[in-house]
Amino acid sequence: MPSFDSASTIPQRRVVMAPERLIQTRRLVKLVVCFIGFLLTLPVAGAEIAVKSTSDQPPRKVIVGTVMQPFWGKHPGLKKRLDQLTVIVDRMQSQSEKKYGRSLDLAVLPEMALSGEGERVGQVADWSFPLEGAVKETFAREARKCHCYVVVPTYLLEDRATKRCSNAAILFDRRGEVVGTYRKVHLVVDSDSGSMERGSTPGKEEPVFDCDFGKLGIQICYDMEFDDGWRELARKGADLVVWPTQSPQTSQPAARAKRNHYYIVSSTWRNNASIFEPTGKIASQIRWPVNEKEAEVGNLTPPEDNVLIQEIDLSYAILPWSSALKNGEALKKAYGDKLGYRYYEDEDRGVFWSNDPHTTIRQMLRSKGLMEEQEEFQRAERAYHKAGVPGY
Repeated sequence: MPSFDSASTIPQRRVVMAPERLIQTRRLVKLVVCFIGFLLTLPVAGAEIAVKSTSDQPPRKVIVGTVMQPFWGKHPGLKKRLDQLTVIVDRMQSQSEKKYGRSLDLAVLPEMALSGEGERVGQVADWSFPLEGAVKETFAREARKCHCYVVVPTYLLEDRATKRCSNAAILFDRRGEVVGTYRKVHLVVDSDSGSMERGSTPGKEEPVFDCDFGKLGIQICYDMEFDDGWRELARKGADLVVWPTQSPQTSQPAARAKRNHYYIVSSTWRNNASIFEPTGKIASQIRWPVNEKEAEVGNLTPPEDNVLIQEIDLSYAILPWSSALKNGEALKKAYGDKLGYRYYEDEDRGVFWSNDPHTTIRQMLRSKGLMEEQEEFQRAERAYHKAGVPGY
């Protein structure tokens, strides 16, 4: 018989489900819930990273050192290689003092700088080095001596018993302490054997490291070909990403710097080492037009100017063209040496920063009624939404 709800005169039928059917239904519901949860963890195709402006922060001057140095040929042994790398960091420090009158903040060495790329036969464990011992002691001492952060890339022997190795970059702080290690996620896969860099183990995450000047991310060589790591570093708020690499690409890192709104510093084996701005332009670069075939003959001696030193400011604003800006001249006229900038007429935008510890770059912009690039975009998007433009 039908039953009646006490609050209604409408009959309510009870549906009694067979036990087997009930179990199946519960399983189906659980699967649907799990699948929806999985979908929510996936990145949205084409989704943009929320732009993080740093223009309201006081100036954060960072002197970065990088190098263009090949490591092909027979490995000279750990002690000689450590000596070679510390001399490079010493040269960065010396040039920083000469150019800017103060110590280096960050030294970036190229991919596999410590271990080299190994032999054409064998497994990566045969030419990897553990962190503990001479490697850690040497770079801890060097970081303390130069009072700077140092990024040391190598094939890292993580477990001698299992021969587990990573293509890694170790970050030392100014006190010589290990801040952390990034393990290359996107290893090169051999087209014949399917092996990943002679038996290397891929990394699982893209950490961001807190430094006293800001948030630092690391990517290594082949990571450049995949979006996910670069997006993740932007999502985690990286101010600066270092890219130790064998590949001397420039167009992709320039695009990633612009898209993700951070600086990128490459440290390479050949052709160029570069510092890329969030404008997508190259702020500073050194070049060495030696081809890979020539370099593979042995450990070539690069030119004396293979070290690049550049001061950047991590508290900056990107300004698009406007008649009021006058390609940066309006702000320069108002603030003189208290303002620094690079404006690119061929891009109709520039990067601006404050040299005054008491005035942020945002305060300078506001005094002239100027808006940052992302503010201009947001204003346009609101207008598109109001006008009913699809997608807004």
